Amino acid sequence: MGGRLARVFRTFNVESRARREISKEKPTPAPRHPTSRFDALSDHPEIQQEIYKKDDRLLTLLKDVYVESRDPPAQVKDGGGEHLPRKQVEKRLTKLGQFEELDVKKVPKGKISIVEALMLLNNHKLHPQIWTAEKIAAEYSLELNEVNSLLEFFIPFTFQEFPKETRKAIKPT
Repeated sequence: MGGRLARVFRTFNVESRARREISKEKPTPAPRHPTSRFDALSDHPEIQQEIYKKDDRLLTLLKDVYVESRDPPAQVKDGGGEHLPRKQVEKRLTKLGQFEELDVKKVPKGKISIVEALMLLNNHKLHPQIWTAEKIAAEYSLELNEVNSLLEFFIPFTFQEFPKETRKAIKPT
């Protein structure tokens, strides 16, 4: 229903609207700048002669110019030998977890592995007086504000057991 109504309004008085648009005066284009015309050189043949005339003085100066260039010797990358220098990252040994073969052995300073994160969160949860934020920061080479954020926003998993409901089931009647 809506499509039919829209089509009626769209096609209403189409011919007269089209005639009105066609009969309107078209705007005249803005005049072109005189220097933007391409035929400016054809109006002045003396300019064309000046352009195409050879200047002997400039030619002799150009012949005196000598350019010598050499490419630097190509370095072949053989894949061995010298390596590009890169930033040396200080690493520390990790406190190993229960999967000693699968655990990460070295971690950059200022970072911790997943196992270490879980261990320090659990230690802080069990013994908050011993495992303070300052001690954790010193033990794992972390910044104090990052440790405070870690202890505040990340809580280790806890197992909660809810009591079973002893309500009697309603028997269908």
